[in-house]
Amino acid sequence: MVPLVALGLTSAVWIALNFARSLPLTDKTSDDLIPGSAVEITGFRVDAWQLPDDPLLGFVEIPAGPFLMGSDSSVDPMAFDIERWSSAAAQGVVELPTYYIGRFEVTVAQIRSFVQTTGYPIEAQALSGAATHPAAFISWPDALAYSRWLDRLLRTSPVTPRALSALLNSGSRVTLPTEAQWEKASRGEDGRIYPWGTEPRPDRATYQTISTTPVGSHQCPECPFGLDDMAGNVWEWTISPYQPYPFDPDNDSAGLGNESLWVMRGGSFRDPPNFIRAATRGGGDPGARRAFIGFRIVISPP
Repeated sequence: MVPLVALGLTSAVWIALNFARSLPLTDKTSDDLIPGSAVEITGFRVDAWQLPDDPLLGFVEIPAGPFLMGSDSSVDPMAFDIERWSSAAAQGVVELPTYYIGRFEVTVAQIRSFVQTTGYPIEAQALSGAATHPAAFISWPDALAYSRWLDRLLRTSPVTPRALSALLNSGSRVTLPTEAQWEKASRGEDGRIYPWGTEPRPDRATYQTISTTPVGSHQCPECPFGLDDMAGNVWEWTISPYQPYPFDPDNDSAGLGNESLWVMRGGSFRDPPNFIRAATRGGGDPGARRAFIGFRIVISPP
């Protein structure tokens, strides 16, 4: 069984890719790039496009090294067939270089800052939620457009911490995570089923309910790397097309067709426990905008 969200398969992948790449970054001058008139939100920086108020503006280092990807149904009875690594092995070891991922899902306030600055034509419902909730009704090109915009701002703004400037100047870029980056950040290096362990816990994630919750609502001291909402709240877009394992970052675009899907991870507020597992793979049409789809961002190495 494959846990695909019921979405229309109408947009060709190459159209979505070219649309995202051709979007204007901004028509504003450099003096307009700090939204000083925005609303103050506790824990977020009004002078930095509502990014989290911490030394790396919400980005968390995921150290280089291997991790266990995929699912073994003998260990996890809820595993879907599409999570199996190969006919010979249930799981595979993937080596990743150091990268940095957002502590939180991208919020409504952050999307509002993006739209107010650029005039980007986003779905109105994406702006209608509470400021600290995860942004929803976000398509894959929407997520890429936000990432490109933030990448440019962080490269040029005086408010960017020196550590982030150094990363970007070394060739790293703000983008969406690959599904391997997402899975390692969620489950750590030991192949756990949920970010916190082996059993579903409603005190650790927002799932099987009627709406999202503010990002970071659930404390999770057991979760690797100190990230929040890696299970539930909203499905999160990745940069990876939906293809059978084994995962190979070098051939991510191999075999794509006009009805290709893009991987989403994490499950949502409306999903059952088996859909919010760290290894669960969802797939969506790139143009889909739904109440249960959002994203988080990474700073990925060259």
